[in-house]
Amino acid sequence: MRYKCLVLDHDDTVVNSTATIHYPAFLEALKLLRPGVTISLDDYFRENFDPGFVPYCVEKLGMTEEELVVEVECWKNYVSGHTSKAYDGMRQIIERQKAEGGIVCVVSHSYDYNIRRDYEANHLPEPDKIFGWECPPEQRKPSTYALEILSREYGIKPGEMVVVDDLKPGYDMAKAYGAPFVGAGWSNDIPEIRAFMQKNSDVYFTKVSQLAAFLFEE
Repeated sequence: MRYKCLVLDHDDTVVNSTATIHYPAFLEALKLLRPGVTISLDDYFRENFDPGFVPYCVEKLGMTEEELVVEVECWKNYVSGHTSKAYDGMRQIIERQKAEGGIVCVVSHSYDYNIRRDYEANHLPEPDKIFGWECPPEQRKPSTYALEILSREYGIKPGEMVVVDDLKPGYDMAKAYGAPFVGAGWSNDIPEIRAFMQKNSDVYFTKVSQLAAFLFEE
């Protein structure tokens, strides 16, 4: 076990969810809030990468606070009837991290209850801590709040944890706190996203099996 604490993003890192859940849910919301406006899956990935989902909705689509509430409700309704599938090999990584005495934490822009549902549906071991969208805005990624809590509660130094994420907010969080960062490149192959992650990640992988070998020095 290379790191005492494994800090995992959820969407498109542990489960394949943007293409199968979040993107179609957003298209449904657009039909209601911005009739005639659409976005491709690749561009949806790009907007989530930078500047992020909420800035995209507010700054580019001009959504009001009231419309954001409607968007979230549309998303909740869609998610309630769909479950994301975990990437092959993720269960084994989480199981081994915990079996060797390590800590597994999730820092995500999904809600706690959805993360727990996905973990249960995919037979993944329960995380030790979850910091999801239910946190106040100032505590969500890219805030270092979650990493600060982990350090305090478990006595872990920044170098003893590793953040695994597919998007820039996770990288920004890890960099700001001084924690190692692994770029998760198995959800898409969009050139500009891949180029940024390859350049800025401490290590960058396109396969879950590569992450496993790295974490456990196989």
